[in-house]
Amino acid sequence: MPATAPSSLFSPTRFKRPTLLIVGCGDVGLRVAKLLRGRWRLIALTSSPARCAALRAAGVVPLVGNLDAPATLARLAGLSDAVLHLAPPPLRGSTDPRTAHLLHALARKPGLQRIVYGSTSGVYGDCSGARIDETRTVAPASDRAQRRVDAEQRLRAFGRATGVRVTLLRIPGIYAGDREGGHPRERVARGTPVLAAADDVHTNHIHADDLARACAAALHRGLPQRVVHASDDTELKMADYFDLAADLSQLPRPPRMTFDEAARSLSPMQMSFMAESRRLDNTRLKRELRLRLHYPTVATGLLA
Repeated sequence: MPATAPSSLFSPTRFKRPTLLIVGCGDVGLRVAKLLRGRWRLIALTSSPARCAALRAAGVVPLVGNLDAPATLARLAGLSDAVLHLAPPPLRGSTDPRTAHLLHALARKPGLQRIVYGSTSGVYGDCSGARIDETRTVAPASDRAQRRVDAEQRLRAFGRATGVRVTLLRIPGIYAGDREGGHPRERVARGTPVLAAADDVHTNHIHADDLARACAAALHRGLPQRVVHASDDTELKMADYFDLAADLSQLPRPPRMTFDEAARSLSPMQMSFMAESRRLDNTRLKRELRLRLHYPTVATGLLA
């Protein structure tokens, strides 16, 4: 595979539009497609033939294939200049065979220049509220996070071996008023408890529109084999975030309880998010990707 071409390959002024393959074209992928439509030729891998009509309506060419079935991925080889990989790993295990299958298919022919991968800030595990940058050593505390670490390692090794520029976006909680399940008022309305101040944890957020813009910026300006925090400027504890959402939605604030009390009433998945505290530094997002956030804080984003 040839060495990475300069980022001008993806300039909309070129006579021939570059091709982007979106793998995992859900809510965020469609937001990226909306940003890039007309400047890129857009293709999306989907495992559901029923989604093809919706993808076409969004200006995206659907390609039916399944990351869990490697034989269906043969057409991906040599298909695109860049890949936006937003597909999650499987729900079980400590590795991500889906990313392995994708990379095996992409390696069959030359031409690929760039991959942007949507990872998670959960790869750091609990940081005891520390403010961290991308040099922090990963310490996944769950199989869910370990699967993401495995995907990141595979992608970076692929980039080093082939010259493809790989950008890893480590993403915290995504929200947006027009995103299914993406506004905290839904949890507030259910009366789900939050932690008491003494046990509360720092949490991080990004508006779905800003995340889509971060993906687009990474396609154009991401440095090779680089990690970037796709997070806004907010530094809030989790319960304060839900209190803010309640106040803006004119709903009662959620009840607070100790960590031990919450562990007896909430699911293990919910508790896993309440056991990790960190504050993400987003300097690279602003300086390297030159992204100016439309919603720099959750207060502005929730109001929108």
